Amino acid sequence: MSVPPALVWTEDGEMRSLRWQSEAGNPPPKKLVVADDRITADVAWRLACEGTALLWRGDFQNARQLLQAMARRIDRKPRKSVAPAATPAEAFHLYRLAQLQRVRTLGMLLLPFDDGYRIPLRRAPDVAAACVEAFGPPAGPFVASLRELLGVIGAHEWRKKGVDVPALGARIHPHYGVFAPIRGEYVGLVAAAPLPAGCTLAFDIGTGTGVLAAVLARRGIERIVATDQDPRALACAADNLARLGLADRVELLAADLFPPGRASLIVCNPPWLPARAASSLERAVYDPDSRMLMGFTEGLAAHLEPGGEGWLVLSDLAEHLGLRTRTELLAALDAAGLEVVGRIDARPDHPRAADKSDSLHAARAAELTSLWRLAVRR
Repeated sequence: MSVPPALVWTEDGEMRSLRWQSEAGNPPPKKLVVADDRITADVAWRLACEGTALLWRGDFQNARQLLQAMARRIDRKPRKSVAPAATPAEAFHLYRLAQLQRVRTLGMLLLPFDDGYRIPLRRAPDVAAACVEAFGPPAGPFVASLRELLGVIGAHEWRKKGVDVPALGARIHPHYGVFAPIRGEYVGLVAAAPLPAGCTLAFDIGTGTGVLAAVLARRGIERIVATDQDPRALACAADNLARLGLADRVELLAADLFPPGRASLIVCNPPWLPARAASSLERAVYDPDSRMLMGFTEGLAAHLEPGGEGWLVLSDLAEHLGLRTRTELLAALDAAGLEVVGRIDARPDHPRAADKSDSLHAARAAELTSLWRLAVRR
């Protein structure tokens, strides 16, 4: 087994070390200062921007306020005088660079954790239940960023209350690190598309929370095999399907894309943007080199029953951003021996589509989410 990375620093004249926890897989910072309630937001922000982490020893609630103050300074930081992006793709890459830099800077405010996920700070909340859900049983003291902890706490609350999915008529409870179905249009497309005649077996590729497998089961398909390669996703899907009383209809399988055999319906909602993911949660949005999309299209024909359909649920946002063209998508379908037998479109209704201050507003406003009905070309 590999030795987990450690954060090493000097405090009170002594060399100290604790296990380093980073969901994104970032290495422990090389520069660190110990900080408490006396530090100002300006100083903390400057140190973080320079790559110096702050190990917090003060009041927990003050640390939260400090993180918020640092975020405000990042968001209002004057932009350097540069020429505007020449293309949508360039605008997207600048957006991603700014987004990743913001995450790195805010991730520099660190918290100590004792055994049992106890935070040894004044006014610190009990986060043990949330941390067990995210990281598993306690494995001794460690250090992690406050920003990551807040994500763990937020995921815990989402998991408790769930997400209402109108097309399912129920709530889905996302686990930490598993993308929540907050954009309902893609679920609505799967709920509305006409099923292939006589369909009794379906595959759900990359099931995530299990929401599409649940929709297919609710539509009367007798058996669904749902795959995912992320253990968190499989555990999340199992929890949701049990809550919905559908566990006996859906078989969950750890697999990269397809399970063995053939089905008359195969559904896949791959990540929509061909770019590098910076965390496990981002892997539901970003698909480097369109790996999952291409893997699905290339393997679909070999797993469809005669007369069956593959449903590819995909946004065209990548096309509006200049990251992938419609011609490239259609060429990939043709090269895989597939033909389009139908398509259903839906416009997103999330707030960002109407936010004109968003640097990617033009692309988001033009976005369509489509369910492509694919069949093996005759």
